Amino acid sequence: MDGVGEPGADRGAPLPTFRWEQIRTHNLPGDKWLVIERRVYDISKWAQRHPGGSRLIGHHGAEDATEAFHAFHQDLDFVRKFLRPLLIGELAPEEPGQGGPQDARLIEDFRALRQTAKDLKLFEANPTFFALMLGHILAMEVLAWLLVYLLGPGWVPSTLAALILGVSQAQSWCLQHDLGHASIFPASRWNRVAQQFVMGQLKGFSARWWNFRHFQHHAKPNVSHKDPDVTLAPIFLLGESSVEYGRKKRRYLPYNCQHLYFFLIGPPLLTLVNFEVENLVYMALCLQWADLLWAASFYTRFLLAYVPFYGIRGALLLYVAVSWRPPATWSSHPSSTGSAATSTSRSSTTSSPRCPGTTTAGWRHSSGHCVPGTACYMRSSPSSPPWWTLSGP
Repeated sequence: MDGVGEPGADRGAPLPTFRWEQIRTHNLPGDKWLVIERRVYDISKWAQRHPGGSRLIGHHGAEDATEAFHAFHQDLDFVRKFLRPLLIGELAPEEPGQGGPQDARLIEDFRALRQTAKDLKLFEANPTFFALMLGHILAMEVLAWLLVYLLGPGWVPSTLAALILGVSQAQSWCLQHDLGHASIFPASRWNRVAQQFVMGQLKGFSARWWNFRHFQHHAKPNVSHKDPDVTLAPIFLLGESSVEYGRKKRRYLPYNCQHLYFFLIGPPLLTLVNFEVENLVYMALCLQWADLLWAASFYTRFLLAYVPFYGIRGALLLYVAVSWRPPATWSSHPSSTGSAATSTSRSSTTSSPRCPGTTTAGWRHSSGHCVPGTACYMRSSPSSPPWWTLSGP
């Protein structure tokens, strides 16, 4: 473990203690501390080697990351080996958990709830259910094509085909969501391969792109500048900054009036432009060739299936019609997919990108490398550049 991070404290020597006032000053690029189980770690140099990505672990800078540490890792004993060289001290005895007594009670309630869910075996997925789910998705894809093939490209068969394909696309989002959480198969590698197939061949998206966004969402749900699901720039801005940006004509749109035009341009721009462009830019700049090939196989299959009936324009219009919906990265975790509460079972234990392009399974199957200068679609802090400037990780 030599060279992994800053040397830890000498074995047997008493650890220095720190107060929160001291810890909070270490939340800058290149200078980050965090607290896990009341121990203080300096992750400044090691964060770039974090298999889950430097951005994901960086969101917990100068914070108590104990709960995230337990939720994001399967084999805690294995992961703790990486923490030892980073240990620099411990939280002073008189210092509470960062959230105080109220947060402590809330955490205890959630721990009890999680244990109850485990006792009821709610985290154990039913493989038969998911096999049937994939089967009916593929069946709907075939049925939609057969309707157009047998009845022709008229309004009635085309409308029915679009509805069937729309349901198929929505179900594909839900299925890849649970695969992304490694909650279906016992081996993370199987979940990763299956997610690439569903996301690439059935959706035309990058599995790693979705994981990169979604794992940050779980790390900091609904936290502005840290959760990409509430970071909708450059189309929309959330929070008080939207008024300032709009009045001063900064960036691209009159954000101070966005409440007036959201319902007019929101759905098509967010789902058909923003996510499509972000997905393609991610794959291209992060050199995700496997994901690019999977996405190309989807578009090739779709166009070959429907261009003979509708032509290029008609086939693209059909694609727009069946794709006009928010991706599952915005959805709550669907209980209808056969594995309740999967978000806390093995959240973010596989395919967590570093470039974010590293895949992990409790860190045992880490591979891939960060590509300097690639896009990271997030703001790591309120003072950092917006993600749409395509700054490096």
